[in-house]
Amino acid sequence: MTSVQPGGGTSKQQQLREDLEMLLQGLAPGDLLPAERRLAEELGVARMTLRRVIDELVGESRLVRRAGSGTFIANAKVSQRLSATSFSADMRARGLRPGSRTVHARRSPAGMMLASLLDVSPDTEVLHVRRLRLADDIPMAVEDLHVPTTVAPGLTGEDLEGASFYDLLAQRFGNPVVSGIQSVEPALVADEEAELLDVEPGAPVFLFERTSRVRDGGVAEFVRSIYRGDRYRIVADIFPPTQLGGTHSETRER
Repeated sequence: MTSVQPGGGTSKQQQLREDLEMLLQGLAPGDLLPAERRLAEELGVARMTLRRVIDELVGESRLVRRAGSGTFIANAKVSQRLSATSFSADMRARGLRPGSRTVHARRSPAGMMLASLLDVSPDTEVLHVRRLRLADDIPMAVEDLHVPTTVAPGLTGEDLEGASFYDLLAQRFGNPVVSGIQSVEPALVADEEAELLDVEPGAPVFLFERTSRVRDGGVAEFVRSIYRGDRYRIVADIFPPTQLGGTHSETRER
């Protein structure tokens, strides 16, 4: 009779899990796991048993499957606190090399929806830049940045190639970002963004939307960013209710 462990798995599965954990320790993020048939033979287990344990590790984001390529060691997730800091500053603070590639840029009138978000008139010219954000040359996020040209006159998509928008605002235009409001929700990545992020279409992602204000009080940006779900997670520090009857929390993305 097969013994059952307190966690719900059999002793054989538990031993297999421990063997795989030791194997993972000897591999680096991005390394390809041996084929299941070969791995099952080496470990002396049935492929079905091996697949169940691999499924667990995929569910825990320890491993990632890529259709037609195999199973890989997942990259470490990036931890960052949600704050009015730039992507570049967050990556540098974690010892990663930030980068960005401008996919396209164009200017057009704000229109009704963007005008309400940017607190400008609908006919105000807005620069829209789509950028691929990178950390150590690995795609991390697709960002759609909308900036009123009144806030950053003469700014171009080329200026933002490999540069921080917040740094440009502070250094070139003398008007640094001082506050912002950001929301986050889970989503599934569409085909175009999936290709840019090097993930499968329909993969889970985080959708961030943020508006930020500069020192003179104006809205500097509306930005919509799609972050890879396999590289980030959300952590909330929850505090007791305040005297005003509300709650306070600090949310981090990772």
